[in-house]
Amino acid sequence: MRYAVGTPLLAGFAAVLAGALLAPVSSHGAAARPEQAVVAVSPMVVSRFEQTGQPLTTAQCEAQYHLACYQAPQLQVAYNLGPLYRRGITGAGQTIVLVDSYGSPTIRHDLAVYDAQYGLPAPPSFKIIQPAGPVPPFKKNSDFEGWAGETTLDVEAAHTIAPGANILLVETPVSETEGVTGFPQIVRAENYVINHNLGDVISQSFGATEETFPNAASVTALRSAYANAAAHHVTVLAATGDDGVTDVGLNEVTFYTHRVVDWPPSDPLVTAVGGTELHLDAAGNHTSPDTVWNDTYNHAQNELAYGDAGPNPDASNGGVSVIFTRPSYQNGVASVVGNARGVPDITMSAACNGAIQNYQSYPGSPAGWYLSCGTSEATPLFAGIVALADQVAGHRLGLINPALYAMKAHNAPGLVPVTSGNNTVTFTQNGHTYTIAGYRAKRGYNLASGLGTVNAALFVPALAAYAG
Repeated sequence: MRYAVGTPLLAGFAAVLAGALLAPVSSHGAAARPEQAVVAVSPMVVSRFEQTGQPLTTAQCEAQYHLACYQAPQLQVAYNLGPLYRRGITGAGQTIVLVDSYGSPTIRHDLAVYDAQYGLPAPPSFKIIQPAGPVPPFKKNSDFEGWAGETTLDVEAAHTIAPGANILLVETPVSETEGVTGFPQIVRAENYVINHNLGDVISQSFGATEETFPNAASVTALRSAYANAAAHHVTVLAATGDDGVTDVGLNEVTFYTHRVVDWPPSDPLVTAVGGTELHLDAAGNHTSPDTVWNDTYNHAQNELAYGDAGPNPDASNGGVSVIFTRPSYQNGVASVVGNARGVPDITMSAACNGAIQNYQSYPGSPAGWYLSCGTSEATPLFAGIVALADQVAGHRLGLINPALYAMKAHNAPGLVPVTSGNNTVTFTQNGHTYTIAGYRAKRGYNLASGLGTVNAALFVPALAAYAG
């Protein structure tokens, strides 16, 4: 499922940050998506497979699934959050806004179970609103269950990183899929949040392939919330997507057979969050540097998620927009992005071989602990990082992209290069096997890992200083 945009940018933002729109989006041929067997498909194709009882250790996951998995305390260690927590930097006083179609009817209970398991405090405030209209009654089907899983992951991941931040869950009444579907309601809801001063950072774990929009004007017509956010110094994040350098078309089944990216992460007023694979020990310490998330060729993941040996596209999206030209903050990486907006900007944990564990109990899904992965995980994790930086700065940081690229240019502390891996994917559809060549990580900005990932103890104060 994917994303779209609102009304034209304010003139100042258009010239300085967003760049000009390119020619209208054209439609391209696509290929057939394999059905997922034991994986519940949610908006960014979050892989989920059931656990029972208590969350598993990394060793148990490796023995049972031949994949690594991590618990909340391991993520906190991996991102070096301890020094911040000891200083009282927990996101206190900040509000993380999580936007999801439908939401989950059990999210309050599920977060309470999650917190009790890991000794986390309840968020100071946890509110749920439906500003774009009432959400339909929950149904036991893949759409509602997928969004409930997405909602649960969003809330629990953000709370893991910023346990002292308030949470505002914004539920919308129309399922976001591909093209413009669901986006008018999302835009209305996000504008409501911004106009009523309800949050500091907005996390979006959804998006739509740029080519599924009729033309560039249809994207421009949906951008009002991002211009509004920039004007009110609210940070907006979006997940880049989970199919490597391809993605699906309007039918949500067949893949494009050339490189594509998604909107809204391709929007210059949005921070695009891609995915990495963590390599951690039982305590959360790194055993080797992070790599680009790519489970396409992972036999264990393919067997578990698709019921076959694969390959199937499960990887972090990255590439260049066909809608937006290069924003000024990417001028320093013009040799990589050319004249177009490039994504991602930043990367966080997303690999299925290294999945996060969360608790879910909504109808249609047996109550228990699940493993989840994808850039749907990475984005709320980074929303927590932004909330910490907002607290350090003492105010909202707004559009952080110029600060991120300035940090890289000045070798500011806390940005950790991700220099290994790629987002090439292979899949079979319509009787043909396609390999879509992706981008390889390297030192410096690249279209697989962006500017890199974060060491929070160093990154948070640096971001607060550069964006302040």
